[in-house]
Amino acid sequence: MSRKKSSARSHAVQAIYQWQMTGQDIREIYGQFIAADEEAGAFDTTFFNTLLRGVPSHLEELDDCLKPCLSRSIESVDPVERAILRLGAFELMFSPEVPYKVVINEAVELAKVFGAEQGHRYVNGVLDKLARSVRKAEAS
Repeated sequence: MSRKKSSARSHAVQAIYQWQMTGQDIREIYGQFIAADEEAGAFDTTFFNTLLRGVPSHLEELDDCLKPCLSRSIESVDPVERAILRLGAFELMFSPEVPYKVVINEAVELAKVFGAEQGHRYVNGVLDKLARSVRKAEAS
């Protein structure tokens, strides 16, 4: 994956976290992130927009698919890791052009940067289970 797409994922995790914590309108959050981008073109804004709008639009479906992969309720998962899991689930379910290993690797890297000390292991395990479910042919 390109550096611009990785950066878009990083921005999306932060924006989704903000949305989860504040309930703020996604359009406002999008505008804040675009306005705060000091280096025009530093991340793929189209991809960022797809991720940022896609997670809330498909929230119930994402959470339903994550539920059997979790050892507890989605609401009790750390908010940062919840944002990463939802983002990863969205990509696994709605971006078949992105190999599942790339989705998981990107999510793990985000969890290492933003999550709790061992959060990346939890994210890896959950998304690996989900990939076996939603990308059976590719993950087998």
